[in-house]
Amino acid sequence: MGRIVLESVTKKFGNTEVIPPLDLTIEEGEFVVFVGPSGCGKSTLLRLIAGLEDVSSGVIKIDDNDATDLAPAKRGLAMVFQSYALYPHMSVRKNITFPLRMAGLSKAEQDERVTKAAEVLNLSDYLDRRPGQLSGGQRQRVAIGRAIVREPSAFLFDEPLSNLDAALRVGMRLEISELHKRLETTMIYVTHDQVEAMTMADKIVVLRAGNIEQVGSPLELYHSPRNTFVAGFIGSPKMNLIDGEEAAKYGAHTIGIRPEHISVSGSEGPWSGKVVVSEHLGSDTFFHIHGTGLADTITVRVDGEVNFKYGDRVYLTPRDDVIHKFDAEGLRIG
Repeated sequence: MGRIVLESVTKKFGNTEVIPPLDLTIEEGEFVVFVGPSGCGKSTLLRLIAGLEDVSSGVIKIDDNDATDLAPAKRGLAMVFQSYALYPHMSVRKNITFPLRMAGLSKAEQDERVTKAAEVLNLSDYLDRRPGQLSGGQRQRVAIGRAIVREPSAFLFDEPLSNLDAALRVGMRLEISELHKRLETTMIYVTHDQVEAMTMADKIVVLRAGNIEQVGSPLELYHSPRNTFVAGFIGSPKMNLIDGEEAAKYGAHTIGIRPEHISVSGSEGPWSGKVVVSEHLGSDTFFHIHGTGLADTITVRVDGEVNFKYGDRVYLTPRDDVIHKFDAEGLRIG
């Protein structure tokens, strides 16, 4: 259970088409991440699947059944929002139980499902507390617990970690990934954070202006981006994109080289420039280098022990075997 198919789905707000005709298949049990810049349509697409927005045209199928016109409650999906949306006057137990009460389940069935969900999410010791007595990460787990007890065919997450601080985001990212492995249930996750996408997804859907730019595993998108948009979006720091004469040497309009595929030296290399920013992160150092004549700034990722400073002239050597080539339309060559 949990296979979702979109066939020529579109969405218009008035005369503005925010989702052009779009086809996508999400297989049962997959962890799929929708990623892209703000305004690319990823949350709108998720809401179309959930039934919170009506499609303008096209068909949405859930487990081979036409769900295009079904009410959200009839789709067998559970959504977790950016806002926890918990009832502050209710205990954790009552918050998690609420959708089961609305569905008319017996008290015994409610208790069984809540106990199981609490164990999975490490909330057993907090069931009698109220949301105000919990941390942000615990409150997000309660919101996820409220979804789990419904036993949906798929979970839909709409930027659920945006309200958490950096440390909690990392922790919750791991917890959600582990939860997916335990439940083996289809999950669709929306984020603008490509690091979340790379670390969590079985399959990434990269969106721009409502269009799907590429679908694939994290490593497929990393090693074989279909175009310069995907190349520049997937990866942190992002890929260096270079036009002009240097690209022409490789038979391309644009070449791309990732920061970790450039070596830096104080004495020799085909490219050169001055260090304008150095970011020392312990295990890694990022140098931002200006004046190469290739691009406004080249970013290089090296071992944390390398120590150039602002204003130093350095020489760069790219690895030719991992240079990406793109044509004048920004599409991958070869």
